[in-house]
Amino acid sequence: MSLHRFKQVAALATALLLFPSAPAQELAGDKVDLDALAQIKTEAFQHSQVMENLYYMSEVYGPRVNNSRNHRAAAEWAMTQMKAWGMKNVHLEKWPFGYGWQIKKYYGALESPAYAAIPGFPLAWTPGTNGPVTADAMWAPIHSKEDFAKYKGKLKGKIVLIFDPAVLTLHMTADAQKSPTDEEILERANSPRGGRPGGPGGPGAGPADRDPSGRGRHGEGTWEFTPTSQALSGNTAIRKELNAFLKEEAPAVVLTPGYNGDGGTIFGSYGGSQDPKDPVPPPMVAIAAEQYNRIVRLLQHGNTPKLTFDVQVEYQKEDTDAFNVIGEIPGTTKPEEVVMVGGHFDSWQGGTGATDNGTGSSVAMEAVRILATLKKPMARTVRVALWGGEEEGLFGSLAYVQQHYAQRDTMKKTPEYDKFDVYFNDDNGSGRFRGVSAGGSKEIGAIFKSWIEPIKDQHIVAVSGTEYRPMTSPGGTDSTSFTWVGLNGIGFMQDPLEYGTRTHHSNADTYDRVQKDDVIQGAFVEAWFAYNAATRAEMLPRIPTPEPLKKQ
Repeated sequence: MSLHRFKQVAALATALLLFPSAPAQELAGDKVDLDALAQIKTEAFQHSQVMENLYYMSEVYGPRVNNSRNHRAAAEWAMTQMKAWGMKNVHLEKWPFGYGWQIKKYYGALESPAYAAIPGFPLAWTPGTNGPVTADAMWAPIHSKEDFAKYKGKLKGKIVLIFDPAVLTLHMTADAQKSPTDEEILERANSPRGGRPGGPGGPGAGPADRDPSGRGRHGEGTWEFTPTSQALSGNTAIRKELNAFLKEEAPAVVLTPGYNGDGGTIFGSYGGSQDPKDPVPPPMVAIAAEQYNRIVRLLQHGNTPKLTFDVQVEYQKEDTDAFNVIGEIPGTTKPEEVVMVGGHFDSWQGGTGATDNGTGSSVAMEAVRILATLKKPMARTVRVALWGGEEEGLFGSLAYVQQHYAQRDTMKKTPEYDKFDVYFNDDNGSGRFRGVSAGGSKEIGAIFKSWIEPIKDQHIVAVSGTEYRPMTSPGGTDSTSFTWVGLNGIGFMQDPLEYGTRTHHSNADTYDRVQKDDVIQGAFVEAWFAYNAATRAEMLPRIPTPEPLKKQ
């Protein structure tokens, strides 16, 4: 899930309102197939393969930085699995991206005044050190572009710390949020704010939970707003300026404390760029905040510590086209009409991409495995998509939508547009599904309400977002690539757990942070929703197409 997701999800949460009961003659739901439900539930809970899927994605092939060799190997594994389950038309759909990149080796240590290991990892698309490098540390915080002149000619060969010390405070609350009761879910969804930010509908801490100065480290997105922080959080233009300066000054290694985390948890993503035309910075490493602060304090007291780093990375330059992984179960009587499930398959490099978004990809694969295994006739084609390039800006899903359905600038629609039914997305971490958004449609809200009624024993109880209108531009996660052109892109509301506080884009994004029972439940719910959409008499009603942004 991209960093921008957290800013947007807090705003979305305020708009999500539980759809109230309505007279049947006004907004009717569906009559569901309880026999099919029983079969789906048995397969999902007694024969689940969702954690086995996740094992391969995260333990064998993680991390999966977009277009890296790991990402490509994971895609080959996923296609092999889909074919073994009897799925058809399994293939990669490619789109232009740039270089792949992945870590081959990391070592960091404080050599003097006393040895200490330095936990950390290199930032994506930054080079290695070409063997071990030992050098003096130098603190050179960059607060503005004017600081470039201050440090010109002084950084060469140094191991340079470019941020202020991390602001660390005593943890007085648990990192993980307790799962709300069903009653609390309904109460929050019915509240004027649609539930507390970070509650059902989106993970992580919302603005109310953060230091209002923007300088604290209590939750996702607490960057200081400086050229350095913006460069490392996805502002492409500023990143190019910073990297051009650092390339010219040639420090041996550049260090950051990550943008969040302490106690050994390190959050980090970008450093360089996948674009071959962009400037390549020196090696850049995110290290544990406590070690970063120790080095700064030593320098402030007149000691000059020596540090050693040995970083090896690999750029995958042979094929600059990235890909989405696609497979499907063909429909029986209306195969040209399509129901989709999916999640993004790429990840960042600090952990193994288990909760972001191995869980979403594993759930989607398990949902279609369940349906393929049962072999129950479905009128519409059920298609699974494992998107690439979500972390860099929804590149994969945007490419797919514009190729298959519509170009947003002209809204010129393809013949496939009118045959597309719905896309169900999972990108909120390990938490169990507690509700579903209706995407701004009261009609869809009534239908979804009838679908969840017989599965409330699984603690999915809320239908929300009947008044919500899609964003005017895609952002945050892959479902918005669909809503952007007026197609049904639906997200599930999940228990936030520790996604925003511990695992999202961090070195703790690993298999052991995934809750097995929760992802089994998520796969069951997603399979049930896909089955209902694929077998109902008519396609789901369409959400409204968002108005384009007005040019200023």
